[in-house]
Amino acid sequence: MSWSKVRWQEKLCGILALACLAGTVAAALQLQQGSVADRVWVAVCLVLIVALGGLILKKENVPVNQILVLLLPLAAAMLVRCLLLDHESDDYLTFLSQWYDVIREGGGLGAISQPVGNYNVPYLYFIALISYLDIPDLYLYKLFSIFLDVILAWGGLRLVRVLTKEKGNTVLPKIAFGVLLFVPTVVLNGSYWAQCDAIYGALVVHALACVLEGKNKWSLVWLAVAFSFKLQTVFIMPLWGVLWLAGRVKFRELFVFPGVYVLTAIPALLLGKPWKDILSVYLGQMGEYDRLTLNAPTVYQFLPAHATYDPAFLSQLGIIAAMILAFAMLFIGAWKGKKLDNQMAMVVAMVLVVGIPFLLPHMHERYFYLADVLAVCWAVSNWRRIPAAVLVCGSSLASYSVYLRLKYNYILYISGDYLVMFWEAAAMAAALVFCIAHLVILCVKKGETT
Repeated sequence: MSWSKVRWQEKLCGILALACLAGTVAAALQLQQGSVADRVWVAVCLVLIVALGGLILKKENVPVNQILVLLLPLAAAMLVRCLLLDHESDDYLTFLSQWYDVIREGGGLGAISQPVGNYNVPYLYFIALISYLDIPDLYLYKLFSIFLDVILAWGGLRLVRVLTKEKGNTVLPKIAFGVLLFVPTVVLNGSYWAQCDAIYGALVVHALACVLEGKNKWSLVWLAVAFSFKLQTVFIMPLWGVLWLAGRVKFRELFVFPGVYVLTAIPALLLGKPWKDILSVYLGQMGEYDRLTLNAPTVYQFLPAHATYDPAFLSQLGIIAAMILAFAMLFIGAWKGKKLDNQMAMVVAMVLVVGIPFLLPHMHERYFYLADVLAVCWAVSNWRRIPAAVLVCGSSLASYSVYLRLKYNYILYISGDYLVMFWEAAAMAAALVFCIAHLVILCVKKGETT
């Protein structure tokens, strides 16, 4: 398409995108850490991430005039994130910066064999690689997550495209790309909090898009890499069992998952890290906390603060409930078989990523990250699903606020006792009910057409 055929509104978006990029560069040069050269490096990285986003859109055959429009939210997203880069969260000060120091002092990749942190080895590879750069590690951590934010938006574009393929709507996937860049919890997670949930979140969204497109092996590759970074990938993993029982995934294809997972551990083994240390990381994470919930909007928030109960019993009860939910989804796969289409698979995914962390004990507020991004994709693909996205994202954001402000949003007093996060948990419960109700409706409709 020639420049003369581009409408003035699209040209204006391109000009505003350049203005946002200029603002991003100016904001980067005002950062507080490192030298001027370090700040220039950060600015260049953010500009390159925008350029990468443009190349991704071109790869997805988005017309030039529409790329100009999408560059505006992409550049604006970089500006917003740049303004948050100097914040040092407690998690960064307590964990990430210390892991970086240990690995840097231990010689980078040579320190992988040491018992550093409680994250799996792929993330340790990343820390080891950035330890060779003389750039403030705070910015390096955050830039990696910001890069993955764009990969996440790309995955959302692909996912919404496959969900709306039958409608022939080519606009909604691009809307998903732009919207995902501004989901509040996505913005806060990486560029403010310095967390890395965008890694597994982006990979899972691509894995889901692949499996719905029929690219089963590739979906399991991305799923395995996601799991190698974050244990929370298990929330959606039963979906591949559902699709296997439905006949959409072959049993032999499932072996791609363990094969890829083992490959991610081989560099650590070659660097001298024992298998025992690698395999015990997730076991250690599961037993790290004894609180029933850690600011997460889960079912345990309905327990009054002064009530007497057995935490161990309630934990087991929650695990059993989550297992029952997962088995119920597996039953649907076996029951519906080939009638389980992409729309139903997406609803199953929503029930899993909302329901399993809602029922499990010891959840953090960040563990609804997958629920946030998939709810947005689901809502963009069908506007009738917006209530689910509002409930999930609102509940999740409110839970983030509790941790980041170290203050409860609202304490509900009842009969001499109180609940600290009742409304956050109630919103997530309502979202789960919404998803389950929609799944039941789909199952009934599919049954009537047989």
